[in-house]
Amino acid sequence: MVTDEQIQKWADEAESGYDVEELKRRGRGRPGRGAEPMQVVAVRLTAEEIAALDKLAEREHLSRSEAIRRALADFAA
Repeated sequence: MVTDEQIQKWADEAESGYDVEELKRRGRGRPGRGAEPMQVVAVRLTAEEIAALDKLAEREHLSRSEAIRRALADFAA
């Protein structure tokens, strides 16, 4: 949840200007997971499947994506 204080901090930072060189050093997007490029794959799930996925992900402290990747790795093994 974003607080009013966080919003004000962001607004203050935006008004004072950004250090462009620092932003360039941070890089763009999510960090890679390996040497090979990755693809986004759309999958349609029922409400029940999503609930089961979310329950598993929460129990294992994983994101949905990581829970799916692990399930696929287990299936392929």
